[in-house]
Amino acid sequence: MEIKVPVTNGYLPDIYGKYAPKEYRIDDGPVRSFPIEIKDAPAGTETYAVTMIDHDAIPVGGFTWIHWVAANLPGNLTAIPENASQSGDVPMTFGNNSTAGRLVNNQNLQTSQHYTGPLPPDKDHRYTVTVYALDAKLPLHDGFWLNQLHDAMAGHILAEATQVVLGRV
Repeated sequence: MEIKVPVTNGYLPDIYGKYAPKEYRIDDGPVRSFPIEIKDAPAGTETYAVTMIDHDAIPVGGFTWIHWVAANLPGNLTAIPENASQSGDVPMTFGNNSTAGRLVNNQNLQTSQHYTGPLPPDKDHRYTVTVYALDAKLPLHDGFWLNQLHDAMAGHILAEATQVVLGRV
């Protein structure tokens, strides 16, 4: 399986991150998710899960920052469309991103349980986008955490594909 996230010179386009225009922001944070092409998913794919994490956040905040976690996207997709996290065009179960945790304590479900774009504070960061092809719908509900996704996916992963993209400071 392969995925393709749009990049320009290795960087995620500005509209999905720190330099997003006002109309692509909620509470001044970028919320328009990027499209993801999916190729060669294995037969038997019932659902997909998506994660986007920033390991370069560890020196800044002490832990990996979760930007997007979603599960139970339909297994017949060949692409996750732009803005799928906010638009409702693709059904999915929304996981908590790092803004939902105790450090930020974001109470707005529209931003704490959806894609939040890169806002690297110190230097360009690498963002790891992974799509998992799964053989089942996972028993998760909106507001699940990344560790719960990994527990639920155990024994159900048919394939996974990762792309690392840069977000500019």
